[in-house]
Amino acid sequence: GEDIKPFTPEKTKEIVMSLQQPAVFCNMVDDWPALEWNAKYLSTVLDGKPIQFRLGLKTVDLVPQFETRCSYVKATLEEFLAWSCGQPSCLSGPFSCYENSKYWAYADYKYIARIFEDKPEIFQDVRWSDFGFPGRSGKESTLWIGSEGANTPCHLDSYGCNLVLQVQGRKRWHLFPPGDTSFLYPTRIPYEESSIFSKVNVANPDLKRFPKFRNTTAHVVTLSPGQVLLVPRHWWHYVESIDPITVSINSWIELDADHEARVEEAITRMLVCAIKLAENPSDRDLWLNPTEVEATSHEINLQYLNKAVSAYFKCQKASVSGQARPSSTGAEQTASASCKRKKREVGCEPEGCRLLTHEFGLSTFKAEKLQKMPFGPHLIQVLPQSQETSSMGAVAAERDSGDLLHENKGGHFGELHHTRKHLVMSTDCETPAHQMDSDGSPNASQTALSTDDLLDCLVNPHVISLVARLLLERTRV
Repeated sequence: GEDIKPFTPEKTKEIVMSLQQPAVFCNMVDDWPALEWNAKYLSTVLDGKPIQFRLGLKTVDLVPQFETRCSYVKATLEEFLAWSCGQPSCLSGPFSCYENSKYWAYADYKYIARIFEDKPEIFQDVRWSDFGFPGRSGKESTLWIGSEGANTPCHLDSYGCNLVLQVQGRKRWHLFPPGDTSFLYPTRIPYEESSIFSKVNVANPDLKRFPKFRNTTAHVVTLSPGQVLLVPRHWWHYVESIDPITVSINSWIELDADHEARVEEAITRMLVCAIKLAENPSDRDLWLNPTEVEATSHEINLQYLNKAVSAYFKCQKASVSGQARPSSTGAEQTASASCKRKKREVGCEPEGCRLLTHEFGLSTFKAEKLQKMPFGPHLIQVLPQSQETSSMGAVAAERDSGDLLHENKGGHFGELHHTRKHLVMSTDCETPAHQMDSDGSPNASQTALSTDDLLDCLVNPHVISLVARLLLERTRV
């Protein structure tokens, strides 16, 4: 018989859909075949198939190591494992230019449905049905394989909430609540549909440029194999691998609120593309994230905006009329997930209201629900750092300040994937001291506002949210 799990699928889904703070599920996946997906096993399954790795320097700078600032190679998992162990055979392979003592490598955002398209039977090794989402498997999930130091810049996901299974090694998560958004200095450069980045390197913050970062409330947790982290909607996160090899699997859970978020993303895309495409074409690599294949035309972006608005009102109409909305099928979930972090195609948006319906929406969440959550050994809260206690046990955040806030070693980022200029203009609300007059006011003769300065204001999440509401009111009339 199967292992008895601490929560039923129905109860687990209730927790996932209603909890507005990060938490770790324990003892929920002990019988999942995916727990055997260590890097060595996956290299056997892939059988020499190359995948793309992102490489960055282990030295810590004050600037986030965005994906536009990284190098990229295609290699097999066998080559990756040999390189991570420092084997001499790597001297002539794809990693030959990158010393493993100086660089980390990350095969991130690999859609399982793509890299294992010739082995669909492996999809069933991932069983999100245990979390209350029947039919959701590895086909609607992504795979992450990294070496020690591999990291994802601090960002929030515009859509859904996130379930993350740790398979091999440990990862440290730095999470910040949605209310900290203004303290994290949000930016859409580099631009990536559905991701809002922070200008702050949270592992080594530049408090002179970003003083409001002091006001953030960090929730830090170290995720170990067999544990599943819930990242609620719009929680910021910076993720780093702290073991020699890490493997994790995640799936984004669609929410009804995603309909409005898609309208906001459509507005953002129109503004960013329109303004950045007006710049010198040779500068475009500075702003377009490698995950975005190309900048789409104004006409395409306008079509996407109209589709997003139409889908929003279809959902609203269905909700008001009380019509039963079918839950997402596997195919529909795949269509929704496939639109994340990829080239935007107008036809890939779900028609009408296809997203998961839930009774415990964020808008109706009550404080008493948090008190009723079954916290304990099987569901552990990720508390703010100042509130962490020894009861966190295996998932307690490691508090070594030498790990959390590294000294700036003055390192550089090495070979870049694209030829690019460093963005040294003032791209935040603070004006550098050397650009101030003696009376403390900005020196007009030395202050040169850039396109990105304007964009940071135009596409600030608060501004976009207001514009979306105004646009939807105009459309409703």
